[in-house]
Amino acid sequence: MSVLFDVKDHVAYVTIDRADRMNAVDPDTDAALNDIWQQVEARDDIRCVVLTGAGERAFSAGADMKAGGGHSGLEYWAAANPNGFGGIALRQTLNVPVIARVNGLALGGGFEMVLGADIVIASESAKFGLPEAKVGRLPLDGGMVALQRLIPRNIAAGIMLTGRMLSASDAAHYGLVNAVVPAADLDAEVAAWVKDILSCAPLSVAAIKDTLRNTAHLTPTEARDLRRPALVTALQSEDSEEGVRAFREKRAPVWQGK
Repeated sequence: MSVLFDVKDHVAYVTIDRADRMNAVDPDTDAALNDIWQQVEARDDIRCVVLTGAGERAFSAGADMKAGGGHSGLEYWAAANPNGFGGIALRQTLNVPVIARVNGLALGGGFEMVLGADIVIASESAKFGLPEAKVGRLPLDGGMVALQRLIPRNIAAGIMLTGRMLSASDAAHYGLVNAVVPAADLDAEVAAWVKDILSCAPLSVAAIKDTLRNTAHLTPTEARDLRRPALVTALQSEDSEEGVRAFREKRAPVWQGK
């Protein structure tokens, strides 16, 4: 298997397992990732996803150019996955938080997958880049349209127009990364974020993610007044009553996800 998928204590761990290829994504790996996201969406026991790459050198170096495929740049664009690179870079239908555990290089499609995450935790040695222009291609699977919406336009332009890499500390400075830690502390930091997510009501988390993902093009007032189904579900849920009750009774809430 080129992608490991394990669910434990309501958390899905998705690991691209091609360390010898810098966790580059070939067609089989891409198919496996897309299948995993569909599985996650179909399950109601998963409340958080941690996406990472095997080993210590790379989160993912993007598309495996040595794997080929025979497509021209135009053919690749015409057949692009609507959900972006790895099925996650532009995905709008996944209602649980995705944490990108960036343990090394995140280049090309690897960086695009990071852009599709909700929370990014990076090792101090992590680097981010979209070097497609250096090989006569374009960051078509999310990078060219998503990066400039997450960090200042000129910084995004500089990364894409030169192929330069962004350090973990600079990525944090521009608001792209939530936390930067030594490699030895990466798993502990990710675990702390997972714990905090699981402490929250799952339907509230789903509604917040849904709003973040589907209202950014609206004015704040328009976004606030939009009656998204996930929002209504959270507000009408038993958990919305349980949370207030637990607060008053000075105890930890017991979430039912309903």
